[in-house]
Amino acid sequence: MRLMPIAMTALLAASTLGGTLTVARAQNCLDLWVERNTYYKQAGYCFKTRRAIDYFGNGGCAYDNERDVPLSSAVRARINQIVAQERAYRCPG
Repeated sequence: MRLMPIAMTALLAASTLGGTLTVARAQNCLDLWVERNTYYKQAGYCFKTRRAIDYFGNGGCAYDNERDVPLSSAVRARINQIVAQERAYRCPG
């Protein structure tokens, strides 16, 4: 019984650190693009560009419109940060 709170704390810490590492690691255009599109892929978005389809594929996709993809407000906020970074870095569209 005592192990459950410890396990939950460890899991929460790992997920928090993982998120931090992802943000810290995303320093170039490719990393930003992959991180941003990974959120969409994991949520079932059907990619339209050849680049994204080649990289992620469309297997299991369910949403054709980005606005319809069920993402948490935290993930949407992170995507907005990434888009701002991509613009600042003048990453290719």
